[in-house]
Amino acid sequence: MTMILGGTNPAVTFPDGTIQNTAYVATGSVIQVVNATYSTQVSTTSQSFIDTGLTATITPKFATSKILVILSQNGVTTSATNIGVAISLYRNASSLGTVINYAQYGTASTDASVGTTYLDSPATTSATTYKTQFAKTTGTSGTAYVNSDSGLSSFTLLEIAA
Repeated sequence: MTMILGGTNPAVTFPDGTIQNTAYVATGSVIQVVNATYSTQVSTTSQSFIDTGLTATITPKFATSKILVILSQNGVTTSATNIGVAISLYRNASSLGTVINYAQYGTASTDASVGTTYLDSPATTSATTYKTQFAKTTGTSGTAYVNSDSGLSSFTLLEIAA
C-alpha cells in the first residue's frame, strides 16, 4: 500500500491496485494485516513475567487507526496440578494488562490453546511491537510452559480505520 499525501486529495493505493482518497476510507475498514508465529518451547518456575518469544510489529498508516490484536497462545501447560498461568500483552515496553488467566487443576501435561482479542489505540504511525509474556500465578513447585510440544502460537494484527 502506498500513500500519496499533499494537495487537497491525499490518496492510498491498496494492494489490489485501487486508489482511494483517504477521506473516503470507511471507518472499520481493514487497512493492513500482519501475522507472526512462534513455536519454540519456553518455560518458567517463577511468578515474574518473562517473554514467550511471540512478537509482531506493525507500522500504522494513520495515527487515528485502531489495532485489533488476535492472539492464539498454544501449548500452555504445567508440570504439576494446581498451577495457574497468566499471559500478559505488551505494546512496545508498556503492559496492556493480563489478557489470559489459565489454571491447570486437572492432570498435568495437558496442552491448552488459549486466545483472546484486544482492540488497541496506539495513536502513532511509528513501528509498534506487540508481544506476550507469561508467569506462574499459583503453585509453589512445578514449571509452566508455553509452546510445549512445538505448539504454534500466533499474533494477527489488523489495522482498522477509525
